[in-house]
Amino acid sequence: MTAALRVESPGLLTTIQDLGRPNAMSAGVSRGGAMDRFAHSAANLMVGNDAGVATLECTLRGPHLVAERACLLAITGGDLDPSINGRPAPQWAGFFMSEGDHLTFDARRAGARTYIAIAGGVVGDRWLGSASTNLMASRGGMHGRALASGDMIQAGDPTEGPVVSGRHLDEGLRPAYGDQLLHVIAGPHLKRLSATGRSLLFDSAFEVGIDANRMGYRLNGPVLDAAGEELLSFGLTAGALQLPGGGRPILLMADCQTAGGYPVIATVVSAALPIAAQLAPGDELRFAETDLEGALRMRRQTRAALDSLRG
Repeated sequence: MTAALRVESPGLLTTIQDLGRPNAMSAGVSRGGAMDRFAHSAANLMVGNDAGVATLECTLRGPHLVAERACLLAITGGDLDPSINGRPAPQWAGFFMSEGDHLTFDARRAGARTYIAIAGGVVGDRWLGSASTNLMASRGGMHGRALASGDMIQAGDPTEGPVVSGRHLDEGLRPAYGDQLLHVIAGPHLKRLSATGRSLLFDSAFEVGIDANRMGYRLNGPVLDAAGEELLSFGLTAGALQLPGGGRPILLMADCQTAGGYPVIATVVSAALPIAAQLAPGDELRFAETDLEGALRMRRQTRAALDSLRG
């Protein structure tokens, strides 16, 4: 383990994330981890890491990083206009930085979150089996907080075999971030919506509200009404579309609670969660209903895209 990058400025919100804490959900701890799990995994595979090791998740405005040594990096996810020493940096491909090189980001061009992987994996504090930063609990990652100026980012030793740049993912295999159409399967309480409510859900545009964060997005748009009695709390997962009494849906994301009692009218399929992860306040989205077979087919396509980077 050695210092790989120095943080000159941290950007808006840059945290260390891996694939989270699924084994802790039964104890009421959020799974957490990378919001865009596809981009996170792809970045790791491009630099020869296991898909699950930690990366840097950068939100809306990226950091200014200086290489402390030669290292192999990959940048994936949203386009925050990265540059190395003032020249455009490769995206969705592995590349080398030399000692003293500067990695910077400019204005957001597309998407909301960029992922930076380093060969050997980003090293962070581990909590409940994961290095992911849990900001609410102040645990994991960089001492349970976002990166700050002066932090030193440590990386592990690269896996056995040569460290090779240039591994990339063709554009046709990447998530359709610009589509902003989220495929969903029916939730356990979809039948609580009237025919009008169901039509509004699938035929209307919604907008991500200003109070969106890693826990979830409150959506602006048509008011939906779910009839029926109050519910006992039940298990929740990222992608669940809750409908509180006010009729404004909430789309749960990576740091969502593990249980709740609002009706769940739909669930975003796993293959569409990377698209949801790249939405920012003010962005528009729509929902399209699919069945379980359609959801599984999309998941197989996602896995095949990642498998193309292995080996």
